[in-house]
Amino acid sequence: MTETRIRFGILGCANIARKVSRSILLSPNTTISAIGSRSLDKATAFASENHFPESAKVYGSYDAVLDDPDVDAVYVPLPTSLHVRWAVVAAQKKKHVLLEKPVALNVGELDTILKACESSGVQFMDATMWMHHPRTAKMREVISDDNKFGQLKSVHSTFSYVGEGDFLKNDIRVNPNLDSLGALGDTGWYSIRAILWAYDYELPKTVTALRYPEYNESGVILSCGASLNWEKEGKVATFYCSFLTNLCMDIVALGTKGNLRVHDFVIPFNEKVGPFYAVANSRWAELSTGCVPEPSDFKIATSYPQEALMVQEFARLVEGIRSGVGKPKTKWPILSRKTQVIIDSVLASIKNGFQPVEVVY
Repeated sequence: MTETRIRFGILGCANIARKVSRSILLSPNTTISAIGSRSLDKATAFASENHFPESAKVYGSYDAVLDDPDVDAVYVPLPTSLHVRWAVVAAQKKKHVLLEKPVALNVGELDTILKACESSGVQFMDATMWMHHPRTAKMREVISDDNKFGQLKSVHSTFSYVGEGDFLKNDIRVNPNLDSLGALGDTGWYSIRAILWAYDYELPKTVTALRYPEYNESGVILSCGASLNWEKEGKVATFYCSFLTNLCMDIVALGTKGNLRVHDFVIPFNEKVGPFYAVANSRWAELSTGCVPEPSDFKIATSYPQEALMVQEFARLVEGIRSGVGKPKTKWPILSRKTQVIIDSVLASIKNGFQPVEVVY
């Protein structure tokens, strides 16, 4: 039986939209119905260059996409400062919303988006792609094993890369009028989500920003870090995010009996397989000449890239709502809001002289 294809509209021609549009076309239950840009010529070229179906409509405005009755859902890769406006309008026009991260400039804006989605009965999901890779489920299985991993005590996550060319001067992500969160909103979003994921989304008690974040001349964060403390059972976490250090996408999770490490959690080095390694009950070898046992290497294969699995899952939820057999899944708005709350807390700690800030959900 052929799956119903959820028809996507895309708002804007951001570079990330090239990757996601490819995934919409790869996924068996989605297709691209329309794309809109402020420039009709730009939208036309984008559709052609990315091999959109001939049936896909091209518009010279975002409103035209949202008014199209042949669009069921929208993917929104616009600058963060525009999210609250266009995500709300999309929801009001009964379009399901797949929103790029960071989802908003602050939790107040996100609450406005989520309220609009809830009022209209549409599905909301942020585009944190690694959440949908089968490796992520396997890693959850490993760290949930009380016999081999024990109690999770510490997580450290890093996501950094060096922007190429004139990135540090002209990219959207360093423009205070477009994406004022800078590296914290871009790479920090992933590391914060990784920490929350590892702790099964239990929010920390406090967040303390690390001293000496780096800024560009416009005051946008280029690198920063923070520590998170649960103030019970010794549970802690730290993260570092940056546009200034070489590509790194690590999660290190330490349990009382085992460890887990992954070196490409954001974007697998090979989109067909997601590796990680784990070890349990480590001890020194005789004469301390090494450690035993050696870590186990896991290689989790996938038939589709993680971003295709993301749109496939999103479309499955949308079809359930459309057919009347399901309601919008609240998991995804909750995870977005928890991630945004931590971002807001890091900024509050920086503002308050790097003092601990109590996390309020």
